[in-house]
Amino acid sequence: MAPSDETAAAPALHRAAQAEAAARYRRVREASLAMTAHLSAEDQLAQSMPDASPTKWHLAHTTWFFETFLLIPRLADYRPFNPSFAYLFNSYYEALGPRQPRPQRGLLTRPSLDEVKAYRAHVDDGMARLLRQDAYGVADLLDLGLAHEEQHQELILMDILHLFSQSPLKPAYAPAPALPVGADPGPARPVDFAGGLVEIGHSGANFAFDNEGPRHKVYLQPYRLADRLVTNSEWLAFMADGGYARPELWLSEGWATVQAEGWNAPLYWQEAPSGWRAMTLQGLRAIAPHAPVTHISFYEADAYATWAGARLPTEAEWEHAARDLPARGNFLGSGQFGPAATPAGVSGLRQMFGDTWEWTRSAYGPYPGFHPADGAVGEYNGKFMIGQMVLRGGCCVTPQGHTRASYRNFFQPQQRWMFSGLRLAWDAVVRVEDDGSAFAADVRRGLSQGRKELPAKYFYDAEGSALFEAITDLPEYYPTRTEVALLRETAPAMAAHIPAGAALVEFGSGASTKTRILLDAAPRTGVYVPIDISRSALDAAAEAIGRDYPGLEVAPLVDDFTTALDLPGEVGERPRVGFFPGSTIGNFRPQEVVVFLSAAKHLLGEGAGFLVGIDLVKDAETLVAAYDDAQGVTAAFNLNLLARINRELEGDFDLSAFEHRAVWNAEESRMEMHLVSRSDQSVRAAGATFRFKTGETIHTENSYKFTVDGFAKLAEQAGWKLERRWESPAPSFAVVLLRA
Repeated sequence: MAPSDETAAAPALHRAAQAEAAARYRRVREASLAMTAHLSAEDQLAQSMPDASPTKWHLAHTTWFFETFLLIPRLADYRPFNPSFAYLFNSYYEALGPRQPRPQRGLLTRPSLDEVKAYRAHVDDGMARLLRQDAYGVADLLDLGLAHEEQHQELILMDILHLFSQSPLKPAYAPAPALPVGADPGPARPVDFAGGLVEIGHSGANFAFDNEGPRHKVYLQPYRLADRLVTNSEWLAFMADGGYARPELWLSEGWATVQAEGWNAPLYWQEAPSGWRAMTLQGLRAIAPHAPVTHISFYEADAYATWAGARLPTEAEWEHAARDLPARGNFLGSGQFGPAATPAGVSGLRQMFGDTWEWTRSAYGPYPGFHPADGAVGEYNGKFMIGQMVLRGGCCVTPQGHTRASYRNFFQPQQRWMFSGLRLAWDAVVRVEDDGSAFAADVRRGLSQGRKELPAKYFYDAEGSALFEAITDLPEYYPTRTEVALLRETAPAMAAHIPAGAALVEFGSGASTKTRILLDAAPRTGVYVPIDISRSALDAAAEAIGRDYPGLEVAPLVDDFTTALDLPGEVGERPRVGFFPGSTIGNFRPQEVVVFLSAAKHLLGEGAGFLVGIDLVKDAETLVAAYDDAQGVTAAFNLNLLARINRELEGDFDLSAFEHRAVWNAEESRMEMHLVSRSDQSVRAAGATFRFKTGETIHTENSYKFTVDGFAKLAEQAGWKLERRWESPAPSFAVVLLRA
């Protein structure tokens, strides 16, 4: 009697499963040995620090895993290669007995490397026999063992890089031509996510580690992620701005670590007369400016995010953003052996997988409903859920196919020998005109910091705007009248750089007062695009300009001019000239200037011109008087911010308990405005209570002062060149023309 189709098919399916499992096992195991082809026997025996292990130990430990968890329990005729290896190559499994201490693994001169390879061959032979017998029954443990070995492939390269970095010879793991410099990836742009009730965690039949589940619901506030990783050039700007010397940027434990370890740059960076260089798997190389920064600790990532006016994403935000993206990127198989620059002009999120592991602000802990597996294998992840931070995405030495959106990597916050970088995140922008929630959030955030601060943008309610207009008429306040006089004198020369029919794009237009001087000198301007966050102010200004210049097309854009992505359709293919008067750019920190100018270049396009007003460095007496006038109008302007908090956020600030202070910070080249507490006091605002000590300040505004040459260098970092300058007599002010 002939067998049924199902009966005949079953052995064929079983054989196919056996063959597929055996092939996967061989592929991963051979990849581990292939990684040692670049290494000498001496390389594979050495260990550079307690956190690292010799390559020989990695090769033996991954083999011990298969022997211990699969062969000994499941293959009846299997005989262990060497019973002492159970002690030598156990990593951290308490249930399986004592082990060689991790910091002392480098003392294992025996067994020899040849004996470790013989051990691998012995276990491989046993695994081949086991898979022929029971490929289905061992599938889960086989998947875990192969994923475990892939983790150690990454660890091998991490540990080798650290080992080689200790050598004065700076050897290369994979000698090759210089790492590709890569093109400028363009400014990092925020990608918005609505948040809401979402699910995270692994789901489905494919393999995942136990710490990736159970799948569960979390609620996310609206948030934004940068579309790419932070680059080396951006990190250099952080360093140049004193990032490693400013305690206000750092978490307490992070600052203590910086002081104790003497950090002043990422791990492996070395300063040379020709500039910074970094130790890589390809040897000591010049810093690739557009490649992602790597080998930074959680503390460094968090400090940079604070400096950049951002934060790190939570792991739930990261996973939610990555959930539908393919896990493709610059992984080990690319042969790059280092993070690569991402091309510009790509919309949406970039570099979510590969290049560098991305720090999140989430502590590593169990998901709701997590339970470790029974037995020793349950020690794989659960026992480490304390004192560590989560990273996501994979890196340039992660094996291809090893990661997924739900994958949770974890390291201690001070560690940085892994390929770790960062992506910035922000709370989603809520317009100030909406419901005040952004105002409240910024007040709570700013007054909760060790050094209290409030964003200067909240000065300009109706009363604040009126006070500022009064400030501009004060005899001490030179910027407005000096700039207006300069514009009136030089507008014809500036207008010569505005082509007929061009689009004039004003950033933060307000009432467009100064724009009229330029429009009068350039009557052939085709379209005027004022950008402002306030719809009411923008509508009023646009209506007035449209009425007074009937031949000019007006296309207002309601947006935050620092993050605007697209111009109105009326601009079309016209030539574009940006206009940013008023020295408002002085409210940005130097790196924020670079970020803003990069975004403006993207918005305006190659070949565009950009007229920017900058207040120039001058004597301290003139500067302080401009921000602390004899009539006290600037003091009233500063204190009005507290009055606004009282009015809009149910605050109880006693304005008489604070005083205005203006300070010239010569080291930072900026004027600072502060509100100083006259006594120890507690204040309630925005639903929270804040305590002040006598003399403690709220930092309310920075106004950076520039030299033209210094500003030109910042502009160059953002892809602009200084083409022309117009400068007033003392008190000096300048308008510069930049060219993309």
